[in-house]
Amino acid sequence: MTGLRVGVDIGGTFTDLCVLGESGVVAVGKVLTTHDEPARAVEEGLKRTLADAGLDAGDVEQFVHGTTLVTNALIERKGARTALLATAGFRDVLEMRREHRYELYDLLIELPAPLVPRHLRFDVPERILADGTVHTGLDEEYVARLGRELDARGIDAVAICFLHAFTNPAHERRAAEVLREAAPRLRVALSSEVVPEIREFERMSTTVGCVYVQDLTERYLRDLERRLHEAGVRPSPHIMLSNGGIATVDTAARYPIRLLESGPAGGALAASAIGAAAGVEGLLAFDMGGTTAKLCMISGGAPLVTHEFEVDRKYRLLPGSGLPVKVPVTDMIEIGVGGGSIARIDALGLLTVGPDSAGSEPGPVCYGRGGTEPTVTDADLVLGYLDPGYFLGGGMTLDLEGAREAIRSKIAGPLGVSVEEAAWGIHTSVNEDMANAARVHAVERGKDPAKLPMFTFGGAGPVHGVGVARALGAPEVVAPPAAGVLSAAGFLTAPLAFDFVRSARSAVLDLSREQVDALFGEMEAEGAELLEKSGVDGADVTHRRIAEMRYSGQGYEIRVPVEGGDWPGSLIDAFTETYRTLYRRTGPDVTIEVLNWRVVSSGPAPEVTLKLAGAEAEGDARKGTRPAYFPAEGGFADTAVFDRYRLKPGDRVEGPAIVEERESTVVVPPGARCVVGEDASLVVTV
Repeated sequence: MTGLRVGVDIGGTFTDLCVLGESGVVAVGKVLTTHDEPARAVEEGLKRTLADAGLDAGDVEQFVHGTTLVTNALIERKGARTALLATAGFRDVLEMRREHRYELYDLLIELPAPLVPRHLRFDVPERILADGTVHTGLDEEYVARLGRELDARGIDAVAICFLHAFTNPAHERRAAEVLREAAPRLRVALSSEVVPEIREFERMSTTVGCVYVQDLTERYLRDLERRLHEAGVRPSPHIMLSNGGIATVDTAARYPIRLLESGPAGGALAASAIGAAAGVEGLLAFDMGGTTAKLCMISGGAPLVTHEFEVDRKYRLLPGSGLPVKVPVTDMIEIGVGGGSIARIDALGLLTVGPDSAGSEPGPVCYGRGGTEPTVTDADLVLGYLDPGYFLGGGMTLDLEGAREAIRSKIAGPLGVSVEEAAWGIHTSVNEDMANAARVHAVERGKDPAKLPMFTFGGAGPVHGVGVARALGAPEVVAPPAAGVLSAAGFLTAPLAFDFVRSARSAVLDLSREQVDALFGEMEAEGAELLEKSGVDGADVTHRRIAEMRYSGQGYEIRVPVEGGDWPGSLIDAFTETYRTLYRRTGPDVTIEVLNWRVVSSGPAPEVTLKLAGAEAEGDARKGTRPAYFPAEGGFADTAVFDRYRLKPGDRVEGPAIVEERESTVVVPPGARCVVGEDASLVVTV
């Protein structure tokens, strides 16, 4: 089979693989993540998946990869020894942050430690004013002397973040030249290149984070390239970016901070593609894997994108408790509950689940790999939702008795309830946590989750999907084909794309169309050049223009599309409509201003289908029955079990029922009905 496309997503527990051919999904695979050497799981999983399907690595024409490497390196502090060069008097911005307490009355409030300790942050004599004029020239001799000293002391990377460099980057660029002359070994990142926009702390934090992980990321990507080449894959891999686009290895290695949320972005893209094919442009995408669950709003047939993101939050749901990163990321909320999340009794005697996870090493107790703490997967197994002999299509046998004993000793015994009641408590606690987070996430974006269908995927998502939807009041749940590896499949729907930004604050009425076109034209030329170097024909490059706007006096801005029409009336109308959608009202009669201008440059989206390739397997879809726990049925009920690969479009399944495939399991509770769609998606009416 020729023309194969391969997507690979490294998660906290499993590494997922999806292979697409011209007719759709032809092979999927799931292997445990090798945390000590992540590329090894990619190599081994690829070889195994292709071999099992009788496919040849030489027929792979595209390979797209997403990874949590950058996020993990920032959280675990495994990056390079990094120094910071800041404008004299501003080196402590990185630690002072915004002097904001995200939890006002917490006397023991925690903040993530800066990636650069104070003794490696340096005040450089120089000063550029807000309008770009030079107030104090750069002390080049100081920079050269500092570079030689840093090199001698074993520092590996340097971030340069000077005041107002987004308006005039001359001092940053010259400082980088001086450093490279004095100490060629040092990696150097400039804030004017990484994130050329206003707000000093966020710009500094992002630049530091980028150079902090650059060496680690580049070594990983080169190792991945080598392993794929040795496995027989001829094209160089493309890397998934957190904004939903893909980039070459060279671009990803240059801007590794853009890889922060690359894995979760794939699932949102796949949900968008499947929803659009079915004529559904608004939905809630719910991805639950082994370590975390992610929820994302899909609007207008595409995931929402934000430019405000935090990593290493001390309190997962509290903005301000993490390291801010100003890069475009798919707008989603992440919750620390997945199949491997650990359940325990807290100090108040209450059941709590997550955020810590058993991961893949040792994994849930039922994996039989040395885990001792009960997890969500253990609870789902005890409840009968998972088949201990058919996990990963029979590739892994689960230890049911081990799971029961762990829940009995750690949860049921202390609470004085049965093992089944304890397992049900774990299961429903997770559902409620995810529903609460989804409700807040949707409402903050002007959406009503009770009116949106929910697309559920990930290894654990279809097991919990209907429970989350019921808690939300959502009308239906859709489990698409290859739901267990959908993020990997979603990578293959993404075009080559990159974002550009310029800060140029101005009142809208003070701008001419010619000024705006010149500013956008500069970024579009940069985008076209980057994409053409990546192999995209210049005629196929498209650009999307965005303005970040606010009423004068407001502290933050909203993103507004910049399209044709009369100027500036069309932009003012677009801002008013966007503001009304978000806040259900218009603002005061004051000046409207633009703070940042953005361009998203993209190549053509690949034409792929995410349907399961080939005809359905022959034979009766009903595999038999097994007891599964549903309180509405009084406890365990004899539940029909179906083989997803034997179900045909139009088939109906009445709950209670369980539909199994190799990588995931769909639970249809009592009172729900499942219908197989034309694309083999399972649509459960709640």
